[in-house]
Amino acid sequence: MGKRRFWNPRRAGGVTMGGVVALALLTAPSPASGTATPGSAAPGTTAPGSAAPGTAVPGSAAPGAGSAAAYLDPRRPVEQRVADLLSRMTVEEKVGQMTQAERAAVADDPTRIAAWRLGSVLSGGGSTPAENTPEAWLRMVNEFQAQALSTRLKIPMMYGIDAVHGHGNLRGATVFPHNTGLGATRDPRLVEEIGHATAREVRATGIHWNFAPCLCVSRDERWGRSYESFGEDPALVSRMAVAVRGLQGRTAPAGLDRPDRVLATAKHFAGDGGTRYDTAVAEANRGKPWWEQRYTIDQGVTVTSRADFYRLHVAPYVPAIKEHRVGTVMPSFSSVDWTEDGVGNPVKMHASRELITGLLKERLGFRGFVISDWEGIHQIPDPAAPGEAGLTPYKVRTGVNAGIDMFMEPNTAPRFQELLLAEIAAGRVPMARIDDAVQRILTAKFQLGLFERPYTAPDRLGEVGSARHRALAREAVAKSQVLLKNAGRTLPLKPASSLYVAGRNADDIGNQAGGWTITWQGASGDILPGTTILAGIREVAKGATITHSPDASAPIDPGATGVVVVGETPYAEGYGDVGGPECGWCTAPQQEEKSLTLQPADQAVVDKVCAAVTRCVVVVVSGRPQIVADPAGRIDALVAAWLPGSEGAGVADVLFGRRPFTGRLPFTWPASPAQVPINVGDRDYRPAYPYGWGLRTR
Repeated sequence: MGKRRFWNPRRAGGVTMGGVVALALLTAPSPASGTATPGSAAPGTTAPGSAAPGTAVPGSAAPGAGSAAAYLDPRRPVEQRVADLLSRMTVEEKVGQMTQAERAAVADDPTRIAAWRLGSVLSGGGSTPAENTPEAWLRMVNEFQAQALSTRLKIPMMYGIDAVHGHGNLRGATVFPHNTGLGATRDPRLVEEIGHATAREVRATGIHWNFAPCLCVSRDERWGRSYESFGEDPALVSRMAVAVRGLQGRTAPAGLDRPDRVLATAKHFAGDGGTRYDTAVAEANRGKPWWEQRYTIDQGVTVTSRADFYRLHVAPYVPAIKEHRVGTVMPSFSSVDWTEDGVGNPVKMHASRELITGLLKERLGFRGFVISDWEGIHQIPDPAAPGEAGLTPYKVRTGVNAGIDMFMEPNTAPRFQELLLAEIAAGRVPMARIDDAVQRILTAKFQLGLFERPYTAPDRLGEVGSARHRALAREAVAKSQVLLKNAGRTLPLKPASSLYVAGRNADDIGNQAGGWTITWQGASGDILPGTTILAGIREVAKGATITHSPDASAPIDPGATGVVVVGETPYAEGYGDVGGPECGWCTAPQQEEKSLTLQPADQAVVDKVCAAVTRCVVVVVSGRPQIVADPAGRIDALVAAWLPGSEGAGVADVLFGRRPFTGRLPFTWPASPAQVPINVGDRDYRPAYPYGWGLRTR
C-alpha cells in the first residue's frame, strides 16, 4: 500500500490447518481443467466451509437464486453479472464487500471472513503466515477463500498485499530495486517487465491484488518515502506508470483472470510527495523518546495551487487511468491546502469529494474502485469529536460520500460495518453511493475470474524467486547505477585488482533491500536470500585479491583500490523522515537519526580508506541522495547505488565493466542539506549533481 503498515509481531497469528484440509486447498484444480466446479475442492475432498454432499457448494447458485442465476454464468457480459448479483444482495452483504480486514484479525478464526462477509483481506508489511514460504501463503489464501465461498451468495474475496519492489513480504521472492532506482534506469520497458515478474510471483501464491505502484512525485528528499518515488519530475513518473501495465497486462481489464496477472493500485492519490516539511515538529522532536516524536513531512499537508497540484502530482495518474486502465486507486494520508482560498484550511485526501469523485472518477474517468489507505478515514477530523483517533459516524459517512469504495479497516472491520449501516439507515449515506461502490468492487472480482477460479493451484509456485526473475532484477540493478564522478577513468575496475572493500553496506543484504522487505520497516542483516554487493564482487572479480573490513580496522595496502560501500539503513514511511522518529523496535542500526549526509561512522570509513589507497571508489546504498564529504578530493569515483534489492551482484557488474554505467539521476543531488528542497527548474539551482546527471563508461 503506500501506507502506514505497523506490524506488531505480538499480535501475529499463523494459520494452521489439518493435513487433509491443507492438501485440498493447496491442490484444488482449476475449473478450466473440467475436473471441478467453481469454488470446489479437489475430487474426493471437502474444502473448509463447503457443504456436505447433496447441498450447495462454493460457486453454486445461492439458495433461492435458481439454477439460471445470471451472475454465475461466465458466458454473460460482466455488466449483466454484476447487475444480477447486486440485485440479490442485502445491505449487510453490500457493506461487507466494502470492508477489508487484516490477516491477523482473522487468522486465528477464519470463520470471521464469512461472519463479517468480507470483500477482501490483506497482509500489512510483515504480516505473514507462521511459515513464511510460498506453499504456506497459498494454503492460507485458499483457506480464507473457502470461508468467503461459504456465504449465502458465494462471493469470493480478494487478497491484497504491498509487493512494492517484488513480493517482498515473502522470504525467497525476488526483491527488485525500489522505485528510485528504477527511475534512474529511464527504461519503461524494464519497469513493465519487473511489474510482470512481480505479478507472476504474487499470483502464484494465491494473491490477486498488489498495492502498487506508487506514482508519487517526491519533491523533498527529507520525506521517508522518497525511495518509493520514480523521481522528482512528473514526466518521468508518468512514463514509469507503465508499471501498471506490467502488473495487469496490456489488454486489461481483459486478461486479468490470467494466472500471471494481478490487480494494480495507483497510489497515493494525490500530492503525497509534495507535503511541506514541518520545521517546528522537527525542533519539538529533539530530545524526546522516539515514541513521542512525530513525522516531520510524511502524511503532512501539500500547500499548493490547483494548477501546480495537477501539473506536478496528478499528472502521472492520467496515463495510469487512461492508457493502462489501472484497477484501483488509493488516496493519500496527506492533506491538500489550496492557496487560492488562503492557507490554513487543509482537507484530508480521504475526505475530499472534490478530488476523489469530482477529479478522479468524473473528470479523469476512473472506472475501477477506490481503496482507502490503512485506517485512512480514522485521520479525518471530526468536528464533534476532535480528539477521537478512532472511527466515528462522521468519519465513516465522510469517507464513503467522498467516493471511497472499499475501506482498509485492519482491526476494526465490525465497528466500521456497524457505523456504516447506521449511517445508511439514517439516510446520511445514499444507497446509490453504496451500490456504486459495490458495483465497482464486484466488477473487479469478475474481471479477475474469481467466480470461476476462486482457488489457486500450486503449479506455478516455481515462479517465486526463479532464476529468470533474479536475472531480470540483476539487470535492473546494473541499469540503475548512477556514476556521479569518475576521475581518471577509475571505473571500470580490472577484475584482477587488489581490492580493499570496506563500509557497513558492502555485505548487508537487509540494508541494500531497504524498507518493505520481509517486514514493514525492513531490517539490517541477513534477512533474505540473495547476493550482497561484496558477494557480487567476489563472483565477478574472481581473480581479485580482496580484503573485507566493514569498519576499515584491517590493515590497508596502499596499492589496493578501495571500494567503500556506505549509506542508509532500512526505514519506511514517517520513520524515514529526516528529523522524525527513529524506529525503536527495529534493529540497532536502524535506530540512527535519519539524515541527508552520511552517518559519522560511515564518513569516517570513507575518510580513512580514501586517504590510504591510490584509488578510491565510494558506493552509496540509500533511498535518497546522501551528501559525502570530500574536501581533500580523495574520492576518485562516486556511485549512487540506491536500494538494489536481493541481487547486489548487479552493482559489481558495472564496477568491473560487465555492463556499462547508464543510469541517470531521478532526483537532484544537493550540495548541502540546506538546499533541500531542490528540484530541477528551481530559480536558484546549484546542486552538486543536477537532475538527469550520469556519466557513462561506454
